[in-house]
Amino acid sequence: MKGVWAVLGVVTVGMTTPDPAGAQLMDEHLYTFVQFDQLEYRRVGTERPIVWEMMGWIGGDFNRFWIKSEGERATVGNNTAVEVQALYSRLIAPFWEVQLGMRLDAVFGGGVTNTRMLAAFGFEGLAPYWFEMEPVLFVSQDGDISARLTSSYDVFVTQRLIAQARLEANGAVQDVPEFGVGSGLNDVELGLRMRYEVQRKTAPYLGINWERRFGETATMVRAAGDGVGELSVVAGIRLWF
Repeated sequence: MKGVWAVLGVVTVGMTTPDPAGAQLMDEHLYTFVQFDQLEYRRVGTERPIVWEMMGWIGGDFNRFWIKSEGERATVGNNTAVEVQALYSRLIAPFWEVQLGMRLDAVFGGGVTNTRMLAAFGFEGLAPYWFEMEPVLFVSQDGDISARLTSSYDVFVTQRLIAQARLEANGAVQDVPEFGVGSGLNDVELGLRMRYEVQRKTAPYLGINWERRFGETATMVRAAGDGVGELSVVAGIRLWF
């Protein structure tokens, strides 16, 4: 998000919105933005996955259409999990957008494919002290309710060397075993990545990532013979254009 606002130089001008006609004129300009915040290899477990998290949008200063995707692909074996979101967003306050749309989940592996559709409603923006926040509520086609909170914070060690701390927490109301989801708090993921911006748009990084499952989700993971906690070393590249 901070990269987005920096690129556009947007929002701080006129978000007291004194003139609707002026706001409409500002929104006539069409912009595009694509960012791979994570594109990395994780040295963990037996699958050693490639993990990605990307987002892109097209639109103006106030109204945008977003595409978001995240997932992982095993480099040992063929297990794959993919999530894609298509969202409409509206700027509602300085540095804050409300987002509404759909999410598709797909899990492949072992000759089995599971998919589901979910409605998504959430917010994305900058909290005080420049914390990037993204709380989202999901409702599946079967009425299953889940939620996610993602937060990150960048620390500029130098103008090019930047440390990013990141938190993601997922929870659900119902069990959805075909997607490895149990009721209650599902998992918490904490990461610390140090990137070096060779150019502003290109930044290789190294880091560590810790993930822990809880409650019913942890029970499902144990029943499958896997551990509920993972600590991995990661190496990747951050891109935007």
